[in-house]
Amino acid sequence: MRPPPTAGNHGPPLNKLIAVAIDKDRGSQVALKWAIDNLLARGQTVILIHVKVKPSASQPPSHTTSRLNQMSDASTDGSGMSELDPQLKELFLPFRVFCTRKDIQCYDVVLEDVDVVKAIVEYVNRTAIEVLILGAAAKGGLLRRFKVKDIPGNVVKGVPDFCTVYVISKNGKISATRSASRLAPFIHPLRHQFMQQGNAKSNTTEDSLNTPSRGSLSGIPKPVSDLPMSNLQSDTLNMKSPFTHRKGPNGKPYEISQPDTDISFVSSGRPSIDNMFPSFADNYDSGATPPRLSGFSDFEAQNFEPIPLGRRSLDIMPSELSFLSMEGDRASFSSTPDDVAAEMRRLKLELKQTMEMYSTACKEALTAQQKAMELQRWKTEEQRRLEEARFAEEAALALAEKEKAKSRAALEHAEAAQRLAELEAQKRINAEMKALKEAEERNKVLNKLSNSDFRYRRYTIEEIETATDYFAQANKIGEGGYGPVYKCYMDHTPVAVKVLRPDAAHGRQQFQQEVEVLSCIRHPNMVLLLGACPEYGCLVYEFMSNGSLEDRLFQRGKTPPLSWQQRFRIAAEIGAGLLFLHQSKPEPIVHRDLKPANILLDRNFVSKISDVGLARLVPPSVADCVTQYRMTSTAGTFCYIDPEYQQTGMLGIKSDVYSLGIIFLQILTAKPPMGLTHHVERAIEKGTFNEMLDSSVPDWPLDEALNLAKLSLKCSELRRKDRPDLSKVIMPELERLRTLGEENPCQSPLYSSGSSSNHSQAFVSQASQHE
Repeated sequence: MRPPPTAGNHGPPLNKLIAVAIDKDRGSQVALKWAIDNLLARGQTVILIHVKVKPSASQPPSHTTSRLNQMSDASTDGSGMSELDPQLKELFLPFRVFCTRKDIQCYDVVLEDVDVVKAIVEYVNRTAIEVLILGAAAKGGLLRRFKVKDIPGNVVKGVPDFCTVYVISKNGKISATRSASRLAPFIHPLRHQFMQQGNAKSNTTEDSLNTPSRGSLSGIPKPVSDLPMSNLQSDTLNMKSPFTHRKGPNGKPYEISQPDTDISFVSSGRPSIDNMFPSFADNYDSGATPPRLSGFSDFEAQNFEPIPLGRRSLDIMPSELSFLSMEGDRASFSSTPDDVAAEMRRLKLELKQTMEMYSTACKEALTAQQKAMELQRWKTEEQRRLEEARFAEEAALALAEKEKAKSRAALEHAEAAQRLAELEAQKRINAEMKALKEAEERNKVLNKLSNSDFRYRRYTIEEIETATDYFAQANKIGEGGYGPVYKCYMDHTPVAVKVLRPDAAHGRQQFQQEVEVLSCIRHPNMVLLLGACPEYGCLVYEFMSNGSLEDRLFQRGKTPPLSWQQRFRIAAEIGAGLLFLHQSKPEPIVHRDLKPANILLDRNFVSKISDVGLARLVPPSVADCVTQYRMTSTAGTFCYIDPEYQQTGMLGIKSDVYSLGIIFLQILTAKPPMGLTHHVERAIEKGTFNEMLDSSVPDWPLDEALNLAKLSLKCSELRRKDRPDLSKVIMPELERLRTLGEENPCQSPLYSSGSSSNHSQAFVSQASQHE
């Protein structure tokens, strides 16, 4: 019984190119016999592929193949084999004889390459072979010892997906298979040729079958083309913007400009197939003399099917002999001696062929008997395995019962744990409800206190409108992410008024946070909050006439550069202000957005920290035991934000130390912060640090500047635990540098302590967004 078509076979096997890989081993013989018994029909053509391995490994791999393309049918006795060397003739002869007995045509192909697997896979790709049969590799202990390459296994892995592969074991069974998943990409001319020859063979008469015919190919047509392939909560909740709720004296609403760009942020095989096949220009000699079948004795031990007695010449032997004997008697009188000798040679050849066929049949019968004994042994082995399987099944059932008992115990334990979890959840819900009620009561008390909070002066919107000339564009001195900033005079004092934009993201939270922090603290290096208008989100600060540190470092507005004495003093003042925030009680305050744009300079170039809208107070429950607090999202400005805080959300006072290190490097170099730590570190290693210093300052103390740079690199370490302590390590060095600057006063009168700047710069830099 033939096997059913496998997946990927989309037609009867008769229309497919079927190939068998052959060699001198017994597995090739079994593979050919299995293919004829299960896949091939009478008159169909099979391709016999043999790979001749190149003996010299030093030669480069050859991708050319020497081919013997020859067709043989049931009556063909090996014409054209004279082109091969005697060893290949001897190799192909048994397979051709066996195909002849089975009435199967064969097409012989010899490939030459250093890699057998590669040669077979390339030929399958070129010729679009759809079914390939191979003999299984020997798995004896000796071969395993020498680690013989598994050619069938590698062929199964390497052939394209349009080819179905069968690997046949020594006992004639399929040991491995791989079905095709698609049709062949093209139709090779060999398929048409095989079909035409099969049709021509089916039309031949019985007499023509008894006459030896030599089928040879004079040429093969060229291949066809490939197929196409907090405290102010109540105020801030009702906060309004003057730009949307107020109008100027002329009755028109106030003008508001678009905010500047702010860099602050809140983070949160199918293989291709070569369809090119070679041109076939081999000519075959149809008149070559057939090889003698005496070489068939080498095939006597092969495991092929016995030849049925009475087939072909054996059936006609008695009648032919008698007929030829009578004809010979009469020919002795009328024929020439040459004719008689030729007739006698023909009769001797037929007798010899008949005796060889009989000998082969006897040996095949013996082989069949041996197979029967092997089947009996296999049956006994299967019975033993069945008994072992029965015992294993009983043991598995017993083990399953034990596992069921364990699962029942685990289920009971899980149910008990679930009941405990439900009780704990109920307790947690009750605790959360209680905490919520307490929070509501606390908020009510805070709201009452906020209405009577006199820590800062409350301005009315009318006072602010009058002072800013109804938010005139002429009084506008800056723009930030929070909103525009206006310069005006209130109580005969120059002030800066920061107004909340109606569309500012998280602006109300920043307003409330900044009012709470600045109204509770006082320090010479913190910007002074003079008052606020909570209803409309307006903050009133002291006016800083020299703008931000960033503007002075980059000399915007063509201002003179800062001297090194002023830079050392500014660095010490920034550290002192930051240390004041970190040591505030009962909770330390983390700024989270420290950068040169948020360091403002007054008319005497005294630096003050501003923009504390993103500051965070570490909760009292963890302030005494830890120095960090996990945030749900990070906030700050790119290049200044702590990398560890950005990645993990763990906030601590050393998060500001990282920003402080970047600011100190900018004070020394007056360069942008992007990659600044890397460039300074490389310059120190190469000994060219003096080239990194701000060239606008000609008299840098190199040793002191180098010490400050090394301290800044330590402050900007990626890991928080590697950064130095602000109070114990950083501030003593900064105080020493400030003292050095005071002992060596600047000779230039441009920035004397009593002089005032004529440059009214922007008060507020671009504020980063709140989380």
